[in-house]
Amino acid sequence: MRQGDTVAIVSPSGPPNPELLRRGVERLEGLGLKVVVGAHALDRQDLDYLAGADAARAADLQEAWCDPAVSAVFCCRGGYGAGRLLELLDWEAMRAAGRAAGRAAGRAAGRAAGRAAGRKTLLGSSDITALHNAFAIELDVPTLHGPMIACDVIAGDDAGPEPLTWESLREALFGPDEEVTPVAGDRVLAPGRAEGVVRGGNLSLLASMCGTRWQPSFADGIAFLEDVGEEPYRIDRMLTQLLQAGAFDGVRGIALGSWVGCGDPYPVLEDRLRPLGVPIVAGLPVGHGTPQMSVWFGALGVIDTESCSLTGSWGIGEQAR
Repeated sequence: MRQGDTVAIVSPSGPPNPELLRRGVERLEGLGLKVVVGAHALDRQDLDYLAGADAARAADLQEAWCDPAVSAVFCCRGGYGAGRLLELLDWEAMRAAGRAAGRAAGRAAGRAAGRAAGRKTLLGSSDITALHNAFAIELDVPTLHGPMIACDVIAGDDAGPEPLTWESLREALFGPDEEVTPVAGDRVLAPGRAEGVVRGGNLSLLASMCGTRWQPSFADGIAFLEDVGEEPYRIDRMLTQLLQAGAFDGVRGIALGSWVGCGDPYPVLEDRLRPLGVPIVAGLPVGHGTPQMSVWFGALGVIDTESCSLTGSWGIGEQAR
């Protein structure tokens, strides 16, 4: 992205705090970005865990994605509700919008530059995992797993965003199409080195998508997993579901993020994942908690257990497919 680009903010899941949203918009404007907020971003309905009606939330998301003036779509917050939108989105129209953006950028900046500049970016995490997974399957575009605009680490303090979170997000959005700073973990569950396209997100959401047309698959890739507020036995159940559904068939490596409020999840994680026989790094500050580092999905990633890190890039993602 570049200064002067337009970003749209939408609420596909739960309703945001209006004050946090206001501060988040100010943070983005401070980066030199133009910000538009979806018409229904602050809606509420009788089901108070949703930011308005499904049709309205889907319309905001689709309108933002299909708007040729919008370079990126940022989600306000997680919670619950993104999965309810998947059958309401016009995926063919969204694919067409992406192709048109690429052609326009290519004419303006040359073919090679257009391939990168024409891509739109989706930013979010937690419940937005449903969109990350569906966008990968339906649109075949990289998406950014990172902090949401109306969350505490970005907008919760008048003094400014959490520094490490903010710097990681800035690098992901504005950095070159080369390797970015590795995200370091704090433990290795299985040694080795692996390369592959990074996919995944919130474990609860990934498990909930089993049996749907958007069922996750980590074949020939790196699986990233995190969660919040889940007891170890529930983590066991969700991993078992994904294993029995074949989601881990052909996986090359596993990167484990934060497990805030999950007790000690590592005995379960090691018990269920180590038998896959692939490198596993854990304790990456990605997901919930503080800080929240940004990671590209749909792009090539490298797990190195000697440095206990995940290194990713956007620009070389297509080479991994």
